[in-house]
Amino acid sequence: MPERHRGAHPHDDRCFGEEQLDKLKTAVAELSWLLSRGYAMGASNELVGDHHQLTSRQRLAIARVACTDDQIVQRQAKRLPVSALKGKTLLIDGFNLLITIETALGGGAIFSCADGCCRDLSSVYGSYRIVEETRPALEKIGRTLEKVSPEKVIWLFDRPVSNSARVAKTVRDIAEEHHWPFEAELTDSTDALLSRSSDVVVTCDSAVLERAESWSNLACEVIAQQIPEAWTVDLTAQKRL
Repeated sequence: MPERHRGAHPHDDRCFGEEQLDKLKTAVAELSWLLSRGYAMGASNELVGDHHQLTSRQRLAIARVACTDDQIVQRQAKRLPVSALKGKTLLIDGFNLLITIETALGGGAIFSCADGCCRDLSSVYGSYRIVEETRPALEKIGRTLEKVSPEKVIWLFDRPVSNSARVAKTVRDIAEEHHWPFEAELTDSTDALLSRSSDVVVTCDSAVLERAESWSNLACEVIAQQIPEAWTVDLTAQKRL
């Protein structure tokens, strides 16, 4: 049985309330400017965070949202719209996509990022729990993909992460119920497989996006179509520095 919700962090209302947004957008623009000029993320985030007196959650958020000018151009050049996925094979970064949609369903903050991705602030450090939002999240992803008719959808889950076998089985069970062309595999090197694949990759992992041949922004599409009530936070500056 699911043990808990993938809900909002207790400090996020305060960290990302309306009164914080202008400051955070400025911080994202400044961080993106530094990154675009070759400065390291760690030192740049510390500098910008200290200047604006940001909390640890706010610093994590601006790091997820910001990227260089070149990264925006390169990632958009390789991006396929969800509408172009008919007949294609998709490789899904399982935990990356699933946790984002769980978070959106649970009322957690979803950030609109400079490269067009939707990201949450969760991380998987060897541990994952199936929550009340897991099955609904998988069903909403499936219904979104059902409309575009990919030939095959392969979910990849990191074998060392706890409960990876359980969530892979859940994917297979739901796929069988709905007659969706889903497979689910456990791997010891999900990022490497995604990065080397000639198939369309579904992820918002920045490191994978740098190397993937093509990718699709499925998380944003699922949220837009299936979870319009999601708490989305747009920290992208109207004008980059």
